Amino acid sequence: MGWSQRFASLDSNADMTIGVIGLGYVGLPTAIGFHDAGFTVWGVDVSQRTVDTVKAGKNPTGDPDVDDIVPQPASERWHITTSTAEAVPQCDIVLVTVPTPITHDLKPDLSYVKAAGKAVFESIPRGSNTIVVLESTVYPGVTAQTWLPLIEDLGLEIGVDVEIAYCPERFNPGDAAHGVRSVARVVGCSNPEVGDALVQLYSQLTSEDVRYVGKLEVAEAAKVIENVQRDINIALVNELARIFPAMDVDVEDVLSAAATKWNFHRYTPGVGVGGHCIPVDPYYMIQRASDVGVPAGLITAARAVNRSMPNHVAQVLVDILWKAGLSAESTKVLFLGWSYKAEVGDPRETPAEPLAEALHQRGIAVSVYDPHIDPETFPASIEVVEDLTMAKNHDLAVLVTAHKACVDLDWEALGQQMNAPRVYDGRRVLDLDGLQKLGWQCFAVGRPLS
Repeated sequence: MGWSQRFASLDSNADMTIGVIGLGYVGLPTAIGFHDAGFTVWGVDVSQRTVDTVKAGKNPTGDPDVDDIVPQPASERWHITTSTAEAVPQCDIVLVTVPTPITHDLKPDLSYVKAAGKAVFESIPRGSNTIVVLESTVYPGVTAQTWLPLIEDLGLEIGVDVEIAYCPERFNPGDAAHGVRSVARVVGCSNPEVGDALVQLYSQLTSEDVRYVGKLEVAEAAKVIENVQRDINIALVNELARIFPAMDVDVEDVLSAAATKWNFHRYTPGVGVGGHCIPVDPYYMIQRASDVGVPAGLITAARAVNRSMPNHVAQVLVDILWKAGLSAESTKVLFLGWSYKAEVGDPRETPAEPLAEALHQRGIAVSVYDPHIDPETFPASIEVVEDLTMAKNHDLAVLVTAHKACVDLDWEALGQQMNAPRVYDGRRVLDLDGLQKLGWQCFAVGRPLS
């Protein structure tokens, strides 16, 4: 019986078992989503701490949208383990949602994809024709180039023992409107019947469009360029945020004026780009372009602009302090926020870290207030402020992450604790006119210092 017929013959979703390898920011909500849709789910993670936390019905991630929705241990359709070998033989379909970071020299790190694939394929029962789907972000060609040699080495046969496919995750942590149950999905697979079956599967997960797009490489490329496009658009406004202040023009005034035209897409500058997607995925595309001998000049230039923003902002902060008559070595800066994104406790690739490093190199001390981040996870060089009433004797406050707790704080009280009430809005979300009325001297990314 083919896969499409197998789906059609199901009396209920509980008749099919889904495996999820990797229970992080993407994998755990995906596993929960399939469980909520009625499927039996096996979740696997190499971290014993993560497994123990999920088994206890708690959320190990920093995404508040996952709070209170982790299935409780009593659920008969919910199985969590550190053992891929235990889980995979129970599953009809296995989804791999492992990290795809970059190395220190900005090259794609596919070690997690390879390790997860090896563990899964070694555990697949012969003749089961288990579908294995990669959801991690990769460049075009990775799924086949990485997994097919593993399958061949193990003596598995495509179409008999295993099928492989690619369906990129589009989950947006901290964004309830774009969770796993409410985003469109695309499926790539060399076998159209398997592709159609996966469309049926993911249609049970999300209320949005799910479509089969043909070969693996199409789906892989679609995912990576989604984030490349955002990186380029953000790089444009970040570059403008450097240019216009030199002309004594506020970039936000320019962007607001331009946005009156119907086809202008409005972006906002910031201290940098963070997270596990936008600052990472362009390097996957750059690498693949290099492999096929085609320059990726625009993508490379955009990444350079965004990567350099923390250092640019650090120099602006030094200029602010210098104009106030302060020497760098005797000043103390308070970061409001550390995570890469508002309302999410995720410090991966946060621009706050290189910004703090750039200030430290200039002799400036840095304190951080971020109620979403575990105090134990900060770099040793950072002074952690858990209570803003204890934030004394700072010379400049910098809004790095637009958490509600950082935007809507008691600014009058904080100003009284500062050596002088100075604030730099690194996200352009503060009511600077209102703060000025409270006695704050206000600065912002893309705004002239004068």
